[in-house]
Amino acid sequence: MGEPRRGGCCPPMDLFRSEPMQLVQLIIPIESAHLTVDYLGELGLIQFKDLNAEKSPFQRTYAAQIKRCGEMARKLRFFKDQISKAGLSVPVSLETQVDINLDDLEIKLGELEAELVEINANSEKLQRSYNELVEYKLVLHKAGEFFHSALSSAEAQHREYASNPSGEVSLETPLLSEQEISTDSSKQVKLGFISGLVPREKSMAFERILFRATRGNVFLRQSAVDEPVTDPVSGEKVEKNVFVVFFSGERAKNKILKICEAFGANRYPFSEDLSKQAQSINEVSGRLSELKTTIDAGLLHRGNLLQTIAEKFDRWNVLVRREKSIYHTLNMLSIDVTKKCLVAEGWSPTSAAKQVQDALQRATHDSNSQVGAIFRVLHTREAPPTYFQTNKFTSAFQEIVDAYGVAKYQEANPGVFTIVTFPFLFAVMFGDWGHGICLLVATLYLTLRERKLSSQKLGDIMEMTFGGRYVILMMSLFSIFTGLIYNEFFSVPFGLFGQSAYTCRDPSCSEAASVGLIKTRDTYPFGVDPVWHGTRSELPFLNSLKMKMSILLGVAQMNLGIILSFCNAKFFRNGINIWCQFVPEMIFLNGLFGYLSVLIILKWCTGSKADLYHVMIYMFLSPTAELGENQLFPGQKLAQIVLLLLALVAVPWMLIPKPFLLKSQHDRHHGQNYAPLQDTEESLLVEADQGSHGHEEFEFSEIFVHQLIHTIEFVLGAVSNTASYLRLWALSLAHSELSTVFYEKVLLLAWGYNNIIILIVGIIIFIFATVGVLLVMETLSAFLHALRLHWVEFQNKFYEGDGYKFYPFSFSLVNDEED
Repeated sequence: MGEPRRGGCCPPMDLFRSEPMQLVQLIIPIESAHLTVDYLGELGLIQFKDLNAEKSPFQRTYAAQIKRCGEMARKLRFFKDQISKAGLSVPVSLETQVDINLDDLEIKLGELEAELVEINANSEKLQRSYNELVEYKLVLHKAGEFFHSALSSAEAQHREYASNPSGEVSLETPLLSEQEISTDSSKQVKLGFISGLVPREKSMAFERILFRATRGNVFLRQSAVDEPVTDPVSGEKVEKNVFVVFFSGERAKNKILKICEAFGANRYPFSEDLSKQAQSINEVSGRLSELKTTIDAGLLHRGNLLQTIAEKFDRWNVLVRREKSIYHTLNMLSIDVTKKCLVAEGWSPTSAAKQVQDALQRATHDSNSQVGAIFRVLHTREAPPTYFQTNKFTSAFQEIVDAYGVAKYQEANPGVFTIVTFPFLFAVMFGDWGHGICLLVATLYLTLRERKLSSQKLGDIMEMTFGGRYVILMMSLFSIFTGLIYNEFFSVPFGLFGQSAYTCRDPSCSEAASVGLIKTRDTYPFGVDPVWHGTRSELPFLNSLKMKMSILLGVAQMNLGIILSFCNAKFFRNGINIWCQFVPEMIFLNGLFGYLSVLIILKWCTGSKADLYHVMIYMFLSPTAELGENQLFPGQKLAQIVLLLLALVAVPWMLIPKPFLLKSQHDRHHGQNYAPLQDTEESLLVEADQGSHGHEEFEFSEIFVHQLIHTIEFVLGAVSNTASYLRLWALSLAHSELSTVFYEKVLLLAWGYNNIIILIVGIIIFIFATVGVLLVMETLSAFLHALRLHWVEFQNKFYEGDGYKFYPFSFSLVNDEED
């Protein structure tokens, strides 16, 4: 969607400047307001303004409807939680139309929630009863064993006592005979007992507290339960012990009951009568079987209910979200004095006016409204939002730019150039076509399966990687390209494009140095000649090549930034910025570093041995001195003097004229604040150029200080930014050397041992080192450095980035935010 040209120097591009926007006013009858906002939400091309900003959320017209939607959303969250606990999944519905209205859905959700809450409560009660009966059955078994073993022991002692008429006394013989006990009935003591289960981790403390509280006047028996038991209160699996406490007296009983309650011990009744014990066990077993059947039937019914809810959950959720967003938007509209119309204001692309009007007409027709909605374009000096039409390929690159700052309305967008320059600068630092192929394979996996992966929940890091898959795809392709230029495949050179141009003068030179090489063939057609790798001259040669290449790339990108500032000034018809900013900046940057770039290219073309460090240093320290062997072309000394003088003149040129011209311009236009309004687009362009401060007092000192800061920043930045591009050389060298170390000191070293185990270990270490260091850490490092070069060195030449993004009311955006 191109915009009309308004004096721009560049051809129209969808991404180069934001879409032309207009402030529109909609006057909508009350009866068709809901449907109108619904259709506009489907269209997604209007950013509504809040006309009720002074009102609290509870004072707005549709607060009750939003509360209803919030309550339905709460019920849906409850259903989703129950569905996930039941291990069910919510199928994604592809249907956009919902066959139920909001009122019916509210009643339906209320009925389903009440039913589900009742089922859960009954299931919880039944499960608690079941768990209590399971514990009771354990108590009956374990306590029955206590009594049975005690009875057996008593009978054995009685038989032993009866068979020992001589009266011999042993340690196990009772102190009192039965006759002695029975003669004094007043001294008989009846023992009571309490049985139950106590958590095993508390059993020792339980026993100690019982002993101390009763001063040892209790008898405690415990037995461990083999498997963990589900606690009826907490519902968690707990290891427990069955206990039986024998006591005497009511005071002791009360103490024991309190201790049991404090330790969370569950008590259960128990009869000494063996026949009653057997009867209790049978009764408990029968009740357990009945409860199990009832619980299973309840769980089946609950599962069927949740399955029914899950099938319709997605459609219901979409409906509630849509309705809630519609009422939120309606709350931003103001009510007309007659209480019959709603007035809306919002930003919309000028090209979308026909679509918006069609949506208004359709809503009027479908709602059977007698009065149609009115669409008007408002004239304003307010700065419009910035809107770029992106797709799944360009959106990630635009996000890189927007992370620095959203472009001012119709300001030149660096995102267009970032699509190429960002992956290219990354590849300059990451150049290795083997590593590039690894990145390409990983990215192709994400790209080819994007439809499936986009519908899945990914982790934070994986989500970020998937979102930037096309950025990584471009980075990998450029890395393969620069890797072929550097002739590095995991640091190994290959003669893919023909034979080397050099041969050895004698056999001794092959491993030693490049001094013995002589050129016998044509120059290697593409990239670095493979013969350089492994020689003593490799590092000096590649250092020189990459350092000079970094300067050339840096100066070219900074010039592109300054040219874009000219495009902005031309587009906004700002002649002051052209003559007092663009021209001196171009002269200063190219008078120094553009000249250095020309010298680098001349040195490459002529094969001169001139010292460029010496040339640049003495251009400042001694501009009139003779160059001698450092002269690259005739008239070089005069050219250097002229360029130096131009650079010196450019500094006050940037600093002084602009503030005075702005003051003169302000004085000339002073008193014309009540001039007739311009047409919409013209007023928006003027506002975009001047900001929203047209009525503020002009402060000359403030403008002059701002221009002084800009001049100092540019002059110092021209040096520091050019030096900053040397990171391309440094990271490229580091990547190459690390790759060489891993190849030679790991893979080749393991190969040299002629041992299969050492070789396998070496290959594993090489793979992990390559993936972990070179493909992950180095990728992240090069990415961040390329990001810095774009944000600081490139964008500060022209990009203000003080706009705000266009966020239209759109159901697709609402769904994405909820997810």
